[in-house]
Amino acid sequence: MLFEDRIFYHMYPLGLCGAPESNDSGPLFQKEEGAVFAVGNEWIDHMKDLGFSGVYIGPLFESSTHGYDTRDYRRVDRRLGNNEGFRKWVAACHEQGIKVVVDGVFNHTGREFPAFQNLQEQKWDSWGKDWYCQVDFNGTSPLGDPFSYESWRGYPELPRLNLKNPAVVDALMDVVRFWVSAFDIDGVRLDCADVLDFDYMRRLRRETEQMKPEFWLMGEVIHGDYSRWVNPEMLHSVTNYELHKAIYSAHNSHNYFEMAHTLRRLFGEYGLCKGAVLYNFADNHDVDRIGSKLACKADLLPVYVFLYTIHGIPSVYYGSEFGMEGRRTGDSDRPLRPQIKLSEMEDGEVTRLLRRLAHIRQSQKALIYGNHVELLLTNRQYMYARCWQNEICVTALNNDDSVSEMDIGLPGDGKLLKDLISGGEIPVENGRVHLKLQGHDGRIYQVK
Repeated sequence: MLFEDRIFYHMYPLGLCGAPESNDSGPLFQKEEGAVFAVGNEWIDHMKDLGFSGVYIGPLFESSTHGYDTRDYRRVDRRLGNNEGFRKWVAACHEQGIKVVVDGVFNHTGREFPAFQNLQEQKWDSWGKDWYCQVDFNGTSPLGDPFSYESWRGYPELPRLNLKNPAVVDALMDVVRFWVSAFDIDGVRLDCADVLDFDYMRRLRRETEQMKPEFWLMGEVIHGDYSRWVNPEMLHSVTNYELHKAIYSAHNSHNYFEMAHTLRRLFGEYGLCKGAVLYNFADNHDVDRIGSKLACKADLLPVYVFLYTIHGIPSVYYGSEFGMEGRRTGDSDRPLRPQIKLSEMEDGEVTRLLRRLAHIRQSQKALIYGNHVELLLTNRQYMYARCWQNEICVTALNNDDSVSEMDIGLPGDGKLLKDLISGGEIPVENGRVHLKLQGHDGRIYQVK
């Protein structure tokens, strides 16, 4: 499976770099001449140090405000730099073995996009009228246009593209082709994939496979049967919001059954997505930070141990490796997308944990390719194995406030468990092992 062995870092660059909220077409965010990209190469070193082998970065297209109101698909947002600067940044990522996936905002544009401006200027005589859904000259828009149109989720600033129009689809294919040829990107995360036209995504899959071998398509999907999107004809992966909800909810309610049920529903013998590789995360640029969602901050340890040892691709949102907190307000996502100066950040418990977990995951193929075998499940304790060829890794989680002791039967014929976090060893007798976990703890063991 593509990217199954990757660990992703998720960047929202306009926030990370402290870009102005409004793009006034003025000077570059950084004033240097030549190749400019505001996300400096120190972030590449940071990703490499923490074991990340993929980065999802975006939005990047030139836009008017938050990045999702596109006005030029072929230009890196001037608040972040320029095309040559991003090209060199991608090349630097590749030198460190890091794949680069960018946001593909193809469901809608901003009102400053050329097609919409043409519609405003030429109205019924415009070529732009066929680029958008449900354009009607018998009505008006909430923003005063002498016509109405469909927008994304009712936001008139985001007119929805007509993906049934071959001219629109052809243009968007050329956009992806441009980003592959100009920047050598490795994949696209499709914004709003849950409402994108399925025929469009099928064509995108066919054509990107010809553009670049092993080009990866991941879609933003929140609700529904993920297998409708993840299949050989469409996308390779989608955002696993179902598991995201289970992660924080299970820890806050002391109910590991919720996480276990979600894994069975998605990846079990009769699971909806058996064989698929979904994009797993604890937080992202659209939801509150996991550090703010957890009732007990100590649960960050078992949360990340779980994230790095289950089926799928783990992803960490920028800043969360430092234990950063943040909640969205009623009218703004800006608290989730802060500026960070890497030179001012210091390693903490979470940073050190993620560095160790990445090393463990990279060294234990069972944690990437292995079958999931449930060993013990209670409200507050959860233990499972990942088995691949002759390798077995066991994960144990304790959500209780106090020490928990467990007597467990193990798969295979190992003689001891090696704690891959602490380095300690525990004897196995007659296929069984006695474990003692501290409160709000998580352990990963190699069966030897």
